Amino acid sequence: MNDAYPSILIADDDSTFRTRLGRALEDRGYDVRLAASREEARISAEQDSPELALVDLRMPGGSGLDLVSDIAAIDATTRTVVLTGFGSIATALDAVRRGAVHYLTKPATVDEILAAFERGAGDEGAPEPRSLESVPTLARVEWEHINRVLAECGGNISHAARLLGIHRRSLQRKLAKHPTPR
Repeated sequence: MNDAYPSILIADDDSTFRTRLGRALEDRGYDVRLAASREEARISAEQDSPELALVDLRMPGGSGLDLVSDIAAIDATTRTVVLTGFGSIATALDAVRRGAVHYLTKPATVDEILAAFERGAGDEGAPEPRSLESVPTLARVEWEHINRVLAECGGNISHAARLLGIHRRSLQRKLAKHPTPR
């Protein structure tokens, strides 16, 4: 472990993202540990508690929010940041209530992630607000939400429409449209 930089646990089921982010942080001197599921991350944290933890909200084997609680129970001094592609105010508040120091939506740069950890250490490291150009449009957020629900339903449009509270034909029309740019 590098004494100049803290250890960081990256818990994300996206292997490409997890590996690339891990390499980028190692290049900056961090002691990086990778986990693909809640269980892997919990075991890693129990064996050697990390100083920092980056947790994806959606993972196999349980919610990332549950992992935030697990990490806080293992070591209350671990600063945890939740990273997700589907952010909401309710989940952000729940993440902070469970022990996260910050909540970021994907895509986030390495600098934004590190700034989020610094924010947990005090206000002097607070990240600059994102520019309005980087905020996704409402249409884009709707498109991503619809596709997430559809994926959770195994592609079953009728079931997804029931869960979304819209007519099946309306859902089919929305799916026929291309997502809007960020």
